[in-house]
Amino acid sequence: MGKTSKTSLILRFDMKKVRLGKTGLQVSRVGVGGIPILLPPFGTAVKVIECALDLGINLIDTSVYYDDSELRFGKAIEGRRDDIVVVTKCSWRSAKATQRALEKSLKQLNTDYIDIWLFHNVSTEDAYRTMLRPNESLKVAKAALEFGKVHHLGLSTHSLAMAQKAVASELFEVVLFPFNFVTNHAEGQLVQLAKTHDVGFLAMKSFAGGQLADPDLAIKYLLQFDNVVPVPGIETVENIEEIVKVVEGSWELTSQDWQRIETIRAKQGSKLCMWCEYCKPCPKEINIPWVMNIESMWILWGKAGFPGRMLKHIVKGRECDQCGECEDKCPYQLNIRETLTEQIEYYDRVIKEQL
Repeated sequence: MGKTSKTSLILRFDMKKVRLGKTGLQVSRVGVGGIPILLPPFGTAVKVIECALDLGINLIDTSVYYDDSELRFGKAIEGRRDDIVVVTKCSWRSAKATQRALEKSLKQLNTDYIDIWLFHNVSTEDAYRTMLRPNESLKVAKAALEFGKVHHLGLSTHSLAMAQKAVASELFEVVLFPFNFVTNHAEGQLVQLAKTHDVGFLAMKSFAGGQLADPDLAIKYLLQFDNVVPVPGIETVENIEEIVKVVEGSWELTSQDWQRIETIRAKQGSKLCMWCEYCKPCPKEINIPWVMNIESMWILWGKAGFPGRMLKHIVKGRECDQCGECEDKCPYQLNIRETLTEQIEYYDRVIKEQL
């Protein structure tokens, strides 16, 4: 494995950087996420990532669970590994699963170490307790820290309560949490809590899974928070060039910008799912977050990836009897029943005839 790299000879722009909490790492003011990059062919994806690196981005966020995302990033960072802060994710379910994830990530990323290793989607109390059980996942992670296979430990979650618990625990140096100008639950307590405990804050779902399309609004909004680093997913060179243009320009949100934000919030606010999964289990065994996000998954995966991932959820979604149990459990008071109906209608009207 060609791990320890030479400094890249490629001329790069100096992007603004920020200290990522107690990790002490100086990271670019935005990173890049690892799901939309699965959409283009492998070689094209590598070139898109390389373009992001050439534009001064030095933070990548991927996961061992994102198909071959790690392989794509691993190829793109060849020859410049020392310049890149690599974030990837592991299991919290058992010591065996965690160790297996570590070995696979190191191999796929073609590296000797992971800069920031996150327990993936710890979004319930049960998951958190499982992660902390003696001789299980956390013990593997601490051993990886001791032997230099991992440099910093963190946690990703869709639950505000779990994010706050992790930040305050002093066990983690980084938290990855959904944050955008509609799903803005982090804006109050979590942003300040992370600052107080000097925990690095990475913001996933900057564009809400493709539902917020304007980088000028989406990225500028997140840049208002000086300890928050957005890690938006990218698919094309144009995507990353637009984002970098925003970072390198003025971050001021005008009164007109705020008016647009408020208009979008009013339209989307009661329907934008955070994937926290508190709505589950459904009596009809419907995977509610997936059905609530049919349109955004179509935008994300398109004709190539959508059928295999989504059709089974749509079939189950048609069984909804509007009982409302999910809405009683939703911590964000979303109009779930209405949204499920609208999303299935969107599939029937727009997507079905294209497949």
